Amino acid sequence: MKRVTRCSWVGDDPLMIAYHDEEWGAPLRDDRKLFEFLILDGAQAGLSWRTILNRREGYRHAFAGFDPTVVATFGIGKVEQLLADPGIVRNRAKVRSAIQNAGAFLAIQREFGSFARYLWAFVDERPLLNHFRRGDEIPAATSLSRRVSADLKQRGFSFVGPTIVYAFLQAAGLVNDHLVGCFRHRQVQQET
Repeated sequence: MKRVTRCSWVGDDPLMIAYHDEEWGAPLRDDRKLFEFLILDGAQAGLSWRTILNRREGYRHAFAGFDPTVVATFGIGKVEQLLADPGIVRNRAKVRSAIQNAGAFLAIQREFGSFARYLWAFVDERPLLNHFRRGDEIPAATSLSRRVSADLKQRGFSFVGPTIVYAFLQAAGLVNDHLVGCFRHRQVQQET
């Protein structure tokens, strides 16, 4: 049986393998999914991706399937309910950020027609293709992530620093950072 080569960060956790093989880095233009990735990447701040991925279903339940229209209506009572939910990271600033970001997300949808249209304009509608051979070559942030971060902050988003935004851009496929030796490097380029 031939062994599949993946990016070095994946490890042997079946959930991480499925995420890497089926989602991470694939060009994403679905607004609901983009909202999910944005909220989960913000929740990851200071934590491992594995921690967030293990709570993903809890987040989906707690945040109305990542429907920004519903999340934007959450009030203080819902915040307190979420802070008692063991299925998510119970951090007040991150919970409030998700609600605030839902409102800002909706504003972008109104202005641009979709969040995807807004976001993909930063890369002229084409994913940026990198050719990293080792995980330690991948930057934590780039000039692109700093630009997107600054624009999101100006539009009222929080937990969208350049490092979080770079992780989001990678996950959503605006940047192809699959290592050259990874079987997904070429595949996601063809999914554009």
